[in-house]
Amino acid sequence: MITKKRKLANAKVDVNKVYSLKEASTLVKEINTTKFDSSVDLHIKLGVDPKKADQAIRGTVSLPHGTGKTKKVLVLCTPD
Repeated sequence: MITKKRKLANAKVDVNKVYSLKEASTLVKEINTTKFDSSVDLHIKLGVDPKKADQAIRGTVSLPHGTGKTKKVLVLCTPD
């Protein structure tokens, strides 16, 4: 059974249209039905062969405001 909010969200999305990244992010914010900060997963097909060394993709991203979580480290060691 689909809820009323879900039906309204489905009506706003055109399944035959290819959305740009900006349009898609605006649409996701518009049809959000949750009362908490939700997340969006983004999957991108790059069309590279990871078995070839010259096509390997590695990297990191620094978020402008961090993740919002503090890290705690516990060390158990001998006193020497």
